[in-house]
Amino acid sequence: MPPLFYKLSNGVRITVRPWFLAAQSRPHAGHFVFGYQVRIENVSDGPVQLLSRYWRIRDANGEETEVKGEGVLGEQPVIAPFRAHEYQSYCVLKAPTGSMVGHYRFTRKDGTRFDAAIPEFVLDAGATAGS
Repeated sequence: MPPLFYKLSNGVRITVRPWFLAAQSRPHAGHFVFGYQVRIENVSDGPVQLLSRYWRIRDANGEETEVKGEGVLGEQPVIAPFRAHEYQSYCVLKAPTGSMVGHYRFTRKDGTRFDAAIPEFVLDAGATAGS
């Protein structure tokens, strides 16, 4: 079973489960594909809306990529108190190991904005074998 990484900040708990996608990877060509599932839980007493995301992706070769954008997978979900939103995505590295970290920006009903930290998680072709 792939490892879980989680972090609670500002009333939002982010849990990530990464895995290596061997069938989509071409190690001889420096093409390592990793999938990850994200669960965003609102543990506060009011609804929150996810506005944007920020990721910093690093590989063992020292290459770093930043990804910024609105929502997740084209959505800006409103998450009710004690409910969750889940999605799956992927990234491609040029090395068999790396890491991802970042944050989601949210807004509350009163218009205040805040960031919820995405825990740093490890991408390891040898440790997170999957489909």
